[in-house]
Amino acid sequence: MGDAEIKASSWRLVEVGRVVLIAEGPAEGKLAAIVEIIDHKRALIDGPSTDTKTAVPRQSIALSKVILTPLVLEKLPRAARTGVVKAQWEKAGIEAKWQESAWAKKRSQKERRKALTDFERFKVMRLRKQQRFEVRKSLAKVKASA
Repeated sequence: MGDAEIKASSWRLVEVGRVVLIAEGPAEGKLAAIVEIIDHKRALIDGPSTDTKTAVPRQSIALSKVILTPLVLEKLPRAARTGVVKAQWEKAGIEAKWQESAWAKKRSQKERRKALTDFERFKVMRLRKQQRFEVRKSLAKVKASA
């Protein structure tokens, strides 16, 4: 018989050390780490960011109000205190990894677009029309030569 290779799932699991994005509540849009799993619906989170604007106080939160990210703090002990979580957070470079992710870039782009004024939206429309014109012009040139 052949050897069976057992591989763990790569699905995002609710686990101690998993970094979550808060989807609802006063800390909406901020990152935190799961420190302890209370029950099948709630977890204890802590967001020890260096910036006070993005820090999340240690609290119990419903898992329905968070989105699991692919980032994990490896070997974070259960019920770790804020200092331990903060040290591992900085060691893993979670803030930098999050800022480099496509997810964070898309969220910041949405926020930037949402903040545009009417005139700025008009300027974007004109630039897109100019770009489309240039692309079509070069495509017509290629088609004509072929």
